[in-house]
Amino acid sequence: MKTKRIIITFLIFFIVNFLYGNTDKSESHDEKPSFDEVLSHHLMDSPIFEFNIGGRKVYQGEPGFDEDPYRRYIFKDEKGFYKYEGGIPLHITKRVAMMWVVAILLILVFVKAANAIAKDPLKINGRFANMVEVLFEFVRKDIAESNMHHPSGLFLGYILTAFFFVLFSNLLGLFPPFGEIAEMIYSSITGHHAPHGEGQLPSPIIAIWPGITVTGDIAVTFTLAAFTTILIWAAGFKYQGVQFIWHAVPGGVPWWLFPIMWPIEFIISPLAKGFALMIRLLANMTAGHVVILVIASFIFEFSKWTFLTVFVASLSVFGMTFMYILEILVAFLQAFIFTLLSSIFIGLSMHRH
Repeated sequence: MKTKRIIITFLIFFIVNFLYGNTDKSESHDEKPSFDEVLSHHLMDSPIFEFNIGGRKVYQGEPGFDEDPYRRYIFKDEKGFYKYEGGIPLHITKRVAMMWVVAILLILVFVKAANAIAKDPLKINGRFANMVEVLFEFVRKDIAESNMHHPSGLFLGYILTAFFFVLFSNLLGLFPPFGEIAEMIYSSITGHHAPHGEGQLPSPIIAIWPGITVTGDIAVTFTLAAFTTILIWAAGFKYQGVQFIWHAVPGGVPWWLFPIMWPIEFIISPLAKGFALMIRLLANMTAGHVVILVIASFIFEFSKWTFLTVFVASLSVFGMTFMYILEILVAFLQAFIFTLLSSIFIGLSMHRH
């Protein structure tokens, strides 16, 4: 047992050392990256593959490069720095690649479990299929059906999909960026070092496993929350019909309050619920990674004080171990909370109050 703890401690120390130390540096090897640069490197999105349909390149110094009112990616080639003007930006970023990883793993896990169960539904399957079936039944019965009134396949399918997508995204975001580790090993073997610096795209090896939390991006949480918001209105019209337009206001409200209550209940309330879902998931999945990086930074900030290095390193490794365990719990908890609240919000619009 002690040997396992020692091995786990050294693994965590190696991973954190890589995460904090293997960041984009300037050409001067003596200059260390600031903590803001470390956070940007590991929390912010960046392109892996450049892809724009119908746009044109605007190079630095040309009209439109500096006047660009939008935050767009800057690229670099032999002519210098450039942006795309117009067109459809479909750049493959680290989060997009990570969503592909999540989608592929979801397909592999559930197709394998479904095939095992479908062969003989009455047979007691192995641990893998049983675990998937238990989670599936938990979400279906205790989250969706308990909070929605006889949900149809549309609503039930969304809750199940959202739960497992958020869960897998949260958990996989806790793993280190194996793509960067593979790129580092490949560069050391071949001698072809990956490009660094603003505008230079990293090696495509990063796409293997970018090691970034998908649910730490506001675009992802916004999309999930938007689906829930749309389904709130969809459930109201499906179960109450056209009457949902005025039944959104609770029964017994005086007529003179109706003009005030209606926009609040029918428009503002669903939007506020979606906004709360979006911010809650985003904040929780970002905060944990920031705390882990802050604790990891103590090792390197106090490394110049030799007499404190061992003590601070041990304390930081213990703190990161605790935070990783807490983040695993948070990963399950946030998937549960998001789908639970979505089920409650959708269920509330299925009948008048």
